[in-house]
Amino acid sequence: MCRSLILLCLTLTSVTGNAGEAPAFTGKQLTELPVNNWLTNGGNVLNQRYSPLTEINSSNVAKLKAEWQAHLNGSGVGPPYSGEAQPIVHDGVVYVPTGADDVFALDVETGKQIWVYQSKLDNLITTVCCGWTSRGVAIGEGKIYLGRLDGKLVALDQHTGKEVWSVQAERWQDGYVITSAPLYYDGMVITGFAGGEFATRGRVKAFSARSGKLVWTFYTVPGPGEVGHESWPEDNDAWRFGGATVWQTPAVDENHGLLYFSTGNPGADFNGGMRGGDNLFSVSIVALEAKTGKYRWHYQQVHHDLWDYDASNPVVLFDIELNGQTREALAEIGKTGWVYILDRVTGKPLIGIDELPVPQEPRQATAASQPHPIGDPVVPHSIDIPPAGFRLVNEGRIFTPFWDKPVVAKPSPWGGTNWQPSSYDPRQGYLFVCGNDAMGRFVVAEAADPKSGTKYMGGVFGYADIPLTGIFAAVDLRTNKIVWRQRWKDSCYSGSTATAGDLVFTGRNDGRFVALDSRNGDVLWEFQTGAGVNATASVVQYKGHQKVVIYSAGNMFAGSPGGDSVWLFSLDGTLGPSERPESLQAKAVTVSVKDADTAAGAQVFAHVCAACHGDEGRGGHGGGPDITSVVSPELVASTVISGKSTRMPGFSKSLTPWQIRDVSVFVAMKLGK
Repeated sequence: MCRSLILLCLTLTSVTGNAGEAPAFTGKQLTELPVNNWLTNGGNVLNQRYSPLTEINSSNVAKLKAEWQAHLNGSGVGPPYSGEAQPIVHDGVVYVPTGADDVFALDVETGKQIWVYQSKLDNLITTVCCGWTSRGVAIGEGKIYLGRLDGKLVALDQHTGKEVWSVQAERWQDGYVITSAPLYYDGMVITGFAGGEFATRGRVKAFSARSGKLVWTFYTVPGPGEVGHESWPEDNDAWRFGGATVWQTPAVDENHGLLYFSTGNPGADFNGGMRGGDNLFSVSIVALEAKTGKYRWHYQQVHHDLWDYDASNPVVLFDIELNGQTREALAEIGKTGWVYILDRVTGKPLIGIDELPVPQEPRQATAASQPHPIGDPVVPHSIDIPPAGFRLVNEGRIFTPFWDKPVVAKPSPWGGTNWQPSSYDPRQGYLFVCGNDAMGRFVVAEAADPKSGTKYMGGVFGYADIPLTGIFAAVDLRTNKIVWRQRWKDSCYSGSTATAGDLVFTGRNDGRFVALDSRNGDVLWEFQTGAGVNATASVVQYKGHQKVVIYSAGNMFAGSPGGDSVWLFSLDGTLGPSERPESLQAKAVTVSVKDADTAAGAQVFAHVCAACHGDEGRGGHGGGPDITSVVSPELVASTVISGKSTRMPGFSKSLTPWQIRDVSVFVAMKLGK
């Protein structure tokens, strides 16, 4: 009898696993609004980033304090790292990766580390375009899933952090890296790949969650015989290097079995002369059959993109009443600053999108027309006063073409709205978006013959020497009109999370974590975390009380102060705010340029500076200016130490005096000379 009971208990244990083990979540479970757990990067597979909890609300959020602050062992601090991850929370454990692809499991009650997984990335990876980062992990079947910057997809034991399986999903040497959080769905782990500036052909892949075996692949640039291939030239193989990479975690409609994502720019970014046609499926929203990866429909936001107007924000699914009818909808806001609102079954516009003629430049093989959604753009689409040294062409409007003479226009390649996740409140029908108002400086350059894993841009990421400002806004998805909007003095570079308590949580570059009144944008609460808040909060209920958790680690592109903290907040918290991060005017460090090692300086430049200033110092993806004319090592050193404006942080804490010396002499004496 006793022996039989023991055997029965052992059998039950082997079936159910350890207490708290994440099951093979059903589509229904992953679609429900998050209450006790935050199971996907977007809170649910609709990517709404919305919590129905109301214990913390607009009337009492001012009393919010921290229960704990956890440090992540200094992982991902300083250049080239950025902290952009949204935590997963399951059964009392917080899972968060750093920009170094290290994963930490933390106790919700205490913040203490349960386990740590170290990726030990090769610091010679050269195909990360926009700062070393991870935007999150996935959970399911007792495992945590992480996409890495070296192109690997790994599964970790949920309880120990030990590697269960690892696959080389793609090679970083060929230009493919994973910055987005994978999606666990229907026994699969689904991920896209970044790399649009490195002569890649975009793709989304699904792998078995149990074994890591490849299930299906969908290429976002169609090959011969596939739908959309006719939108690429017949006389060359530009499609093989056509970009259209996927920056974010897909959404899923469980009822229709459809998977949705949006894509980035075509390659080469700024030179369209060799890729005539619409260049599908770049800058598009795409729907696939989730089980098979089979194409169902697409909607292209920008035809034959020349401006790096990626559709890099996560697609959001929702049901909404329009003209007395409940419609199954989706929305995505692009770098254009427009929200594209579609029927998620058919891909047809719900609010209306006009196809309007645009100015032409034959050498760029420009598209004859571009989609213009009916409604309000979140950011300005023209320039009223030209910056010194420029004459306005077409009033600096969106879709202004260019060739070998620089043209300024809005939005810039920063957007508009970039990767920072939007949130949606289904009670109000509002989408909350983070954008930026900046002047882009567009000019073409000869695109070298493409080779996988090498830069392939046909121009540089240029910006007028006018400070950008951030914009945070609420858009009514029933009308595509702005409900409220506010301008920030620095960039907006954080995602948002909305709650049924009439709140929307977001972050600021100066270290503040803030709660806004979702009805009107009023600032109701702010808390200094000690590092840039450039990630997105997760909201759960634990032991009957609402908790808010955020990763505060800074961002290389935003120029915000670095850190390694996870904070958890509640109305029962007792911890006050951190000290404000040191201002960008950091304390001086004496640097002698004597005995400088310019070869070592070149390595520092490639690892730390090139993402913003470009490989040759003539401007990069992060908006850094051309610095090839600088001839004073002392001036370079002073700028590296102290920073410059709100776009460039000081590096006195993250680089040694010798590294500052070496890179300063390299920039002044060698770069571009």
